[in-house]
Amino acid sequence: MTQPESASTANTETAAAGVDRPVDRDKLHELERLLKKEKRGKTVKLVADTPPDELIRLLINLPLRRARRFFTWLPETQAAAALVLLSPELRAALVLDLSVERLARLAGLLEQDDAAELLGDLPEELVEPILALMESAEALRERLAFAEDTAGEIMSSQFVAVLNDWDVGTATRMIRRKAAEISKLYEIYVVDEERRLVGLLKLRDFLLNSADTPVQQLMRELPASVGPETDQEEVLELAMRLDLQTVPVVDEDQRVIGRITVEELAEIVRDEAEEDMMIMSGVAPDALPDDSVRRIIRARLPWLLGGLVGASLAGLVVGSFEGRLQQAAILASFIPIVMAMAGNAGIQASAVTVQGLAAGNVWHGDFGSRLGKEFLGALINGTMVAVVLTLLVLLVAEFVPLIEPLRLALAAGLSVATVTVVAATFGAGVPLILDRLGFDPAVASGVFIMTANDILSVLVYFLIASSIYLTQLV
Repeated sequence: MTQPESASTANTETAAAGVDRPVDRDKLHELERLLKKEKRGKTVKLVADTPPDELIRLLINLPLRRARRFFTWLPETQAAAALVLLSPELRAALVLDLSVERLARLAGLLEQDDAAELLGDLPEELVEPILALMESAEALRERLAFAEDTAGEIMSSQFVAVLNDWDVGTATRMIRRKAAEISKLYEIYVVDEERRLVGLLKLRDFLLNSADTPVQQLMRELPASVGPETDQEEVLELAMRLDLQTVPVVDEDQRVIGRITVEELAEIVRDEAEEDMMIMSGVAPDALPDDSVRRIIRARLPWLLGGLVGASLAGLVVGSFEGRLQQAAILASFIPIVMAMAGNAGIQASAVTVQGLAAGNVWHGDFGSRLGKEFLGALINGTMVAVVLTLLVLLVAEFVPLIEPLRLALAAGLSVATVTVVAATFGAGVPLILDRLGFDPAVASGVFIMTANDILSVLVYFLIASSIYLTQLV
């Protein structure tokens, strides 16, 4: 009893590595010439024997409108092989000009996992008409019903399972009959007659035991399994914590319906890292390089407006100390230094915290000690930077006439040390608090922490400067 593992994963890895190699410029230029002159027959002949990875390199080096035309001309077997290798974003952009009938035929040539991924990337209004033309529509509907970023959506329906009442010889013969369809064999799941998952086997269990050894005698206890609705971040955290090669996905009756392999886990890591990077940069997580102008505005304008509000509040704080600045204009020259130090310290602390939360490396019970370490580290770093700044001010005072240079140096140095500590503690603490409350901690970084630290740093700076420096000028 086996569900063969798909061979497309290995092919995808090989081709994806090949995409990074230089493109054949001569072939690319000839291809562009033929596309421009709309020579379909010659275009197809030019790439007839082109391997899928080279075909991808040609596609991504063409202007998008010509790449779409080229893709519509490709024979369906070549087009299907290319679709498997493309990223979801590029794939969705490439198939927009295809008819429903061609999309259905292409999806029918793909493994079920690849077909489900393709359909999941298409506009919803296209999916049902495509499924209506496919023989495997019901199975695909079940896959597409799972929510985005869940175990059910990312799982592979290809796995190897054996019955618990078999012996090693029977299981081995069954697996050998499916050898041509198996790309990578990590673990073998053990199921009962109702297909309920009861354990697993390693390859060494087959190699080190005789053919008549019962599977039930050798099977290992299952470390963990997940349901199809489990969030992919939870799957990743579970796999990392238990050092799992695969994570089985089971339904409510504990029947195995799929598995998540190391390849899917690596993809989760990449997806989560990309999403956090986008959010921390003040960009919507689904933004793409080829977004329309309208989508660019819709995705980025709210973050820019948020930054404007924060910067305006920081400006109001500076404006409220206008009288102080008139007393000593030299104070204005330190505002960029103080704000930059606060911004850098805050982003450093928040980036480490967000990455730790994403990787599952943050022990929530150590909230206090983590903040304590950030506080101590920021205090030492801030003190060292403050000493350097103080010495620089005193050095400048030897060449430029300054009023009360020692007090000015002390005010600047103490301000930098203080805002570094405040910003680092704030940057490390806010993501942890948001995570505890069930919000995405990446939201705390970027625009939010930068603007908050700008306001705090300016306020702290003027309060310290007023008490140490300006009081001597009155």
